[in-house]
Amino acid sequence: MHLIPESARLDDYLEETDVVDFSHPLIQQTAKELFHNLQSEIDKTKTAFEFVRDHIAHSWDIQSTTVTCHASEVLLHREGICYAKANVLAALLRSQGIPVGFCYQKLMLFDTPDQGYCLHALNAVYFRSLRRWVRLDARGNKPGVQAEFSLDQEKLAFPVQPAYGEQDFPVIYVKPDAGTIKTLQTYKNALEMYRYGLPDRLSTSELSSAPAAANGHAAPI
Repeated sequence: MHLIPESARLDDYLEETDVVDFSHPLIQQTAKELFHNLQSEIDKTKTAFEFVRDHIAHSWDIQSTTVTCHASEVLLHREGICYAKANVLAALLRSQGIPVGFCYQKLMLFDTPDQGYCLHALNAVYFRSLRRWVRLDARGNKPGVQAEFSLDQEKLAFPVQPAYGEQDFPVIYVKPDAGTIKTLQTYKNALEMYRYGLPDRLSTSELSSAPAAANGHAAPI
């Protein structure tokens, strides 16, 4: 799929935000434990991706009621749903000067369309050495879900099934979708949130979210 950066400025994908709080001491300490100066941007990204995928539990998988949102919260509790896990992966990599954005898919919430749909969050990382964006999904693996770090061919958690109404959105957002963050900040019970509260659409339209592409400005694809 042809990815479309929301912004043509890579610096926008390095910004610290309220939920991507990479200056927090817990983020800084984790970064010191994970990274060293001899690692390339690819090495650091693979290390961060596998850490978030394998060592931050997905709240639904462990049937936990805890809701996390800020990257620092995710690290503190070592769990979160995909929206929260995308925040912590972005925070870890942005702390290293590696541009990271947010991408979304519309997926069936469970196994059939009649059970509803939800937005699924993942990340896109810009590798300066490769001069291109690569999508990575640190949701967490389980039987039937096997996401991997891959630069050649995407190995995401969920292949989209258009025949069932699922959709892959091409825009790489600078910040997490506002609707997903509102959901995390509203609910107190993660299981209830997962069953009944996940948004099934982006809070901003795809067309209005990609000015760099729409205006013909150079964008780092």
